[in-house]
Amino acid sequence: MNVGVLVIIGIAVLLILWFALSYNKLVKYRVLTEEAFSTMDVYLKKRFDMVPNLVETVKGYAAHEKKTFEDIVKFRNTNYESMSPEEKMEGSRMLSQAMGRIFALAENYPELKSSENFRKLMGQLEQIEADIASARKYYNGTIRQYNVAVQSVPTNVVANMFGFVQKPMFETDSPEERKNVKVNFS
Repeated sequence: MNVGVLVIIGIAVLLILWFALSYNKLVKYRVLTEEAFSTMDVYLKKRFDMVPNLVETVKGYAAHEKKTFEDIVKFRNTNYESMSPEEKMEGSRMLSQAMGRIFALAENYPELKSSENFRKLMGQLEQIEADIASARKYYNGTIRQYNVAVQSVPTNVVANMFGFVQKPMFETDSPEERKNVKVNFS
């Protein structure tokens, strides 16, 4: 065999190897993002299921906060399993806002804060919120790796060929969501 043919074969082997490695890297990152979302989804579902108990506990103490409770119940009555990941993330943002209002509301009712049922629920919710924060951090980290691979040369060539597209981070959208919750009873 002449040297030119060996060089061409060598280049072809390297290209095939690069292509396979790039594809496998993208698949690995996609699977990691799906696993990260599944982990976070478990905690979001736990919180989703726990909210009616908290609402019922608080309802009797603050009847004039009916709108907050209606918003939470309305969201809670949706079918969680039928939601897309994007709908779950948006629902989580809405639920976090409403939960913030309930936590602030509890500050104004000492007898509510002293209720054993409320304290247990709050403790469980605080733990779930911490778990969600950790899972969200992990999810965003895997999404970052995946998105970098999808956008970076040369793996972006393979990503475009096989339909690997960027995925959204799970983040707070509006400046309003970043502010402290204020409760006004007037």
